[in-house]
Amino acid sequence: MASQHDPSQHDQARRDELYRDPYALYARARRTDGLLYVPEADAWLVARDRDVREVLRRAEDFSSANALLPEIPLSEAAFGVLAGGFGPRPTVLTSDGAAHRRHRAPLNRGLSATRTAELVPYARRCARTLVEGFAGDGSAELVEAYARQLPGQVVGRLIGLDPADVPAAVAGGYRAEELFFRPLSPQEQVAAAEEVVALQHLLDGYVRERRAEPRDDLCSDLVAALAPGEAELTLEQRHELVSSLQNLLIAGFLTTSALIATTLLHLLAHPGQWRALCADPGLVPAAVEEGARFDTAVQAFRRTVTRPLELAGTKLTAGDAVLVAYASANRDEQRYARAGEFDIRRAGNGHHLAFGHGPHACPGARLARQQLRLTLELFTRSLPDLRLDESRPRPQMRPTLIDRSPATLYVRW
Repeated sequence: MASQHDPSQHDQARRDELYRDPYALYARARRTDGLLYVPEADAWLVARDRDVREVLRRAEDFSSANALLPEIPLSEAAFGVLAGGFGPRPTVLTSDGAAHRRHRAPLNRGLSATRTAELVPYARRCARTLVEGFAGDGSAELVEAYARQLPGQVVGRLIGLDPADVPAAVAGGYRAEELFFRPLSPQEQVAAAEEVVALQHLLDGYVRERRAEPRDDLCSDLVAALAPGEAELTLEQRHELVSSLQNLLIAGFLTTSALIATTLLHLLAHPGQWRALCADPGLVPAAVEEGARFDTAVQAFRRTVTRPLELAGTKLTAGDAVLVAYASANRDEQRYARAGEFDIRRAGNGHHLAFGHGPHACPGARLARQQLRLTLELFTRSLPDLRLDESRPRPQMRPTLIDRSPATLYVRW
């Protein structure tokens, strides 16, 4: 999502500052005639709601092949470790046209309304167990104790992972994010790469098991859809399946974890709205949508222009990169009154772009919403006195555009 040139420490510091609070840049881009070029992203910023929707509808003109580019150059040692794993292949996130539809079809089935509804009781049990684990302590750090736990357990169940493998899978997913998007020392890169490769081999084991003995889970669905037949999987099929499963796993918990933590942060930062939610559970659905709209987990993805065209009055050529800012569109003053205010009583806020739009709209949006909804129902009922721990430093947002969330969330009750 930024230039592939080696970033200096100064460039990294500037990007971190921008990513921690990009909303001033978004506001300037929305006021700018045409598109605003952003050097830190090496891309034209698409910031207005109408323009974001146009790009997302026109998938043939704006390719997703480079939707998510690594921001950090890897050391030779890290590359050497990764060579022992499974190489990247196009996934539902980074494919277009017929290839995208091929990857998307099993996800649509596996994340249907029926399959999601079947997962909700399990998710509710997991959430209740997590809260019971710290409810008697009087304080907690909710990112590690809850927000990073629940989505991993739920997506693990969806895919068909043994619960004993979920912690390692989640850890490997977060290490992949660190490896490709955070500056690490050469030694730390090697350690992160080793965990990523371990995750890939874990997923490869599931892929081969499901080929031999299919089950009622999304891993089996992906194997059947992407490698039809009963013959032993080829190495190339295994590479593709591991890439798809790794993408599904990481996307499934990374963004939902961010959605949960960030929504809780804003509710607790507005105590009157938290009290209103506790007093009226009927506000929960609107609070879910406002949390997603106000501080969107996936802030932006890249698209690559496929032919000469004009967007918002700016002429673009084939190969140009645009950064499609869902989060900016969600604060577009032309679409939302008081767009920069967090308000769980906001009417008509369900048409935001937090989960995308068009052919690449998030297939897991329904499941993410359900996890946030049951979280708010559980927390308002079990911990109505929940509040930010003022003895701790103010929560700081992680410097990322792909899973915006507080690094920590210390609370008391």
